[in-house]
Amino acid sequence: MIEAFDTPASVARAVAERAKQRRTAMRLTQAELAQKAGLSLSAYRRFEQSGQIAFSSLLQVAFALDCMSDFNTLFAGTSWATMDDMLKQVKPAKRVRHD
Repeated sequence: MIEAFDTPASVARAVAERAKQRRTAMRLTQAELAQKAGLSLSAYRRFEQSGQIAFSSLLQVAFALDCMSDFNTLFAGTSWATMDDMLKQVKPAKRVRHD
């Protein structure tokens, strides 16, 4: 799960890892998925290793993995005008004392 305060780099790596898991579940090699997505093998390998990929290429990978519907919720969530507004709605977990 992606947390609200993850960095862009850590989110990119997490997305790449989920793509790899989906690819292996579909029993596709990197080369097969790259071809199916219309990408070079080196571009797809770089994505799995670093999370770096152009957005249009990410969409092609999602299409090849039958995950296009995952983009329907991108930017569809709650938006806040300020950090204070966000902090009012996102409550931190309560600490519990264990004696």
